[in-house]
Amino acid sequence: MIRTVDLRGKALSKAGYISQLPRASFNIDQALELIQPILQRVKNGSELDLIELAQEFDGIRPTAIRVPKADLDSALQKLDPKVRAALELSIGRIKKVHNDQVRSEKTTTLVEGATVSEKWIPVDRVGLYVPGGRAVYPSSVMMNVIPAQIAKVRSIAVASPPQKEFGGLPHPTILATCALLGVTEVYAVGGAQAIALFAYGMEGVCEKVDLVTGPGNIYVAAAKRALRGLIGIDSEAGPTEIAILADSTALPSDVAADLISQAEHDVIAAAILVTDSLHLAEKTADELKVRVAATKHSDRIRQALSGVQSAIVLVDDINQGIDVVNAYAAEHLEIQCSDARQVSTKIRNAGAVFIGRFTPVSLGDYSAGSNHVLPTGGCACHSSGLSVQSFLRGLHFIEYSQDAFSQIAETVVTLANAEDLPAHGEAMLVRFEKLL
Repeated sequence: MIRTVDLRGKALSKAGYISQLPRASFNIDQALELIQPILQRVKNGSELDLIELAQEFDGIRPTAIRVPKADLDSALQKLDPKVRAALELSIGRIKKVHNDQVRSEKTTTLVEGATVSEKWIPVDRVGLYVPGGRAVYPSSVMMNVIPAQIAKVRSIAVASPPQKEFGGLPHPTILATCALLGVTEVYAVGGAQAIALFAYGMEGVCEKVDLVTGPGNIYVAAAKRALRGLIGIDSEAGPTEIAILADSTALPSDVAADLISQAEHDVIAAAILVTDSLHLAEKTADELKVRVAATKHSDRIRQALSGVQSAIVLVDDINQGIDVVNAYAAEHLEIQCSDARQVSTKIRNAGAVFIGRFTPVSLGDYSAGSNHVLPTGGCACHSSGLSVQSFLRGLHFIEYSQDAFSQIAETVVTLANAEDLPAHGEAMLVRFEKLL
């Protein structure tokens, strides 16, 4: 069901390890071509175009793109009390973690009368995308909305695909979660057209946003790429992925269940075990055969685990395993080793690191308090997961007195002339013509 990659006896470069662990291939260039007519249609169109696009792609015509507040309130009232309690507990934990991410204003005094202050200013308006389709993601509502609210973004809109079984509304659990968090601006629109609606705005329907965040399918990723610059984006999220670094102390049942948990998302999800234990590798493969057959989405999971993007990787020792997972830069990295915490100190590249047996990725997906909107496709070597910082911009406020200006003027003129930009220097010297 899952292939084996044997790296024992091989000391490879970062690029070498990456080449041995390919990810799922999906043609974003082709997706970019396919979505161009959609983007233009939304840019130049009306609400009717959005409704017709919903009919085309979602098989339903919403009566309106904007979800009435009454439907949000109704969804919350009808929400299973047990689900509501679970959401409220998770919201509390996510808020606690993200409240500690708030940045404070700092002022640096270079000399008397010369200060540079850095202030963190939230973006004015954000569009948060919550996917639909194979699963329901109230967790993505929490992960996007909460850091934006803590960052004090003034205007927050959510978009999620309309559902046939709910009369053209997004899934009621998504609506209920929005209501629980106090979000009242929700749109029944999905895919590339949702990103276009946020990016261009539409008179009488939706105001343009400054930033779009949230995961989605390849067409959502392609729309983010196409519209980046017109809007800011968090990332072009690709298929989900899990890597597990484990030694002989890990339980095959735990490892297999965790690989399956992420393979459940999509047929192109990636699941990788990196281990120095041949026994663990063999027993995990045995566990997968039994557990995949017994779980609900077995066909989807079997496709993901048998794809080129998934593998059991054999290494000489955990140190080589660390090199492998740092090269791979997984969205989710579990460490199931006897000294998991110590091993975690050597991890540089991962979206999030889950340490020890009782910290599975599933915990982070919902209730750990961390954010589950994370970089994929190896982007964790240069990018971070969604956070309060994602919704803030650092602005410098510079103020110099006359004395402080006088002390530095000659330096600026010298550097301006060295760059052959004499007008820069003249803008300094003109101030000496009329001193107060």
